[in-house]
Amino acid sequence: MIHYYNEDCDFVPGKKVHLNDWIKSIIAHENRKPGEINFIFCSDAHLITINNQYLNHDDYTDIITFDYSESKKVSGDIFISIDRIKENAEKFSVSFLDELHRVMIHGVLHLCGYKDKKPEEKKLMTQKENESLEKRNEHLN
Repeated sequence: MIHYYNEDCDFVPGKKVHLNDWIKSIIAHENRKPGEINFIFCSDAHLITINNQYLNHDDYTDIITFDYSESKKVSGDIFISIDRIKENAEKFSVSFLDELHRVMIHGVLHLCGYKDKKPEEKKLMTQKENESLEKRNEHLN
């Protein structure tokens, strides 16, 4: 099941059924099955607290993913800062929804086992994000 929550902000995504279909299709494309996936939308302040508490990082980020996946079953908590999404959308001259969906699928790809610390990992992650965003239109229109 895919769930959507908000903490310390009032954001609620639209078209949840279509989002779920899209996310499930990406997971299936990676030869995995969806488990419990929670998207938690929050503010910068909330996410930096989590970043400090669990990762000992003292900087802003757009996403933190906690992976609880087992074998081929994809599960986890994906915290997303709506403040960062708004700022990055403006910075990269993309729509809010495009940036939101990129970050959401970035978290899902982490749950599927993709990393992004090394340059070659980051390149593959970006490629997978782009492929996923192209498939999004099949489910969100």
